[in-house]
Amino acid sequence: MTTADTISVTAPADFHVHLRQGALSELVTSHVRLGGFTLAYVMPNLQPPIKNTEEALLYKAQLQAIDPTVEYLMTLYLSPDLTPDEIRKAKHAGVVGKIGRLSVGPVQADNIASTGVKSYPRGVTTNSDGGIESYETYYPIFRAMEEEDMVLNLHGEVPSAPSDPSSNICVLNAEPSFLPHLIKLHAAFPKLRIVLEHATTRAAVECVKSLGDTVACTITAHHLALTVDDWAGQSWNFCKPVAKFPDDRQALRDVIKEGHPRFFLGSDSAPHPPTKKSTSTPSQPCAAGVYTSPILLPLVAHLLESFGALDKLENFTSGFGRAFYQRPSNSARQTKLRRISGRVVEAKWTKGTEEVVPFWAGKEIGWEIVEDE
Repeated sequence: MTTADTISVTAPADFHVHLRQGALSELVTSHVRLGGFTLAYVMPNLQPPIKNTEEALLYKAQLQAIDPTVEYLMTLYLSPDLTPDEIRKAKHAGVVGKIGRLSVGPVQADNIASTGVKSYPRGVTTNSDGGIESYETYYPIFRAMEEEDMVLNLHGEVPSAPSDPSSNICVLNAEPSFLPHLIKLHAAFPKLRIVLEHATTRAAVECVKSLGDTVACTITAHHLALTVDDWAGQSWNFCKPVAKFPDDRQALRDVIKEGHPRFFLGSDSAPHPPTKKSTSTPSQPCAAGVYTSPILLPLVAHLLESFGALDKLENFTSGFGRAFYQRPSNSARQTKLRRISGRVVEAKWTKGTEEVVPFWAGKEIGWEIVEDE
């Protein structure tokens, strides 16, 4: 529902979010709901990663204990420890947890320990040292996932190879260089639902559009705002994959404005302590990640409005992703936004000794969430 100054979005869903662990998780998990979202598709790249059913269930219970008003969909980390039997176990394991209730309606329970499996090429981003090097090795896993109708989530970059000049791979072309792997995987497993995560290039958009209905793509809020100039020399805007050229950003905006049903929000909201974002050393570069969770829905509305796509907000942040992931929305769970002027995004959020600095800090934002009455 949209009027000139208010928007209601049905059951907003973030299909890519990092909620970390320990004290940092205690701070950031509640920001999913603060940012307007009722579903979080949770990444498994913890230390150590979430590699099996029991670990996924335990992590889910920990998140529910922090904020039971959000529906958490869990993922497993693709590694040599994963087996076809574990895939079947994760899909069918029962989940027992506290189910919360808001005035807007209850969280939906399910009996799935893991909805998807996340693939990280080795060394391309945070906690990916145990990532994969060959997809063919995992074909038995992908076959089991196809049979169980689980989702394969791909971090779509080829690792940089600075020691091999002949490869010519760096952060600016790592994503286009990955696309042949996506095409090959889809050809080998045409019924396997695959999501190319956090696309940043026109080439990625065109590739996903050219493939079948089982291939989708997430787009982050920050990649709708940034280009390479915004992160070169600016550690707070540095993430993986890095933002690319203005024409690439335009391709992301255009496919949202088009209303293509296989492109939807996955924030890749990735919190790091400020000390890891603002400083670096020769042996420890600044952390890759942009943190958007606490302002996510207002930020997406602000950005979509800036390029004439505000009418696509609900499908981009809820409808299309839920349809692909087969997660029907509870129509009673509405998040309402209102237009505002003069509001500046907070400089930081803190809890105890933990602290995070959000994307867009100190900048004006044109929308805010209306609190439940």
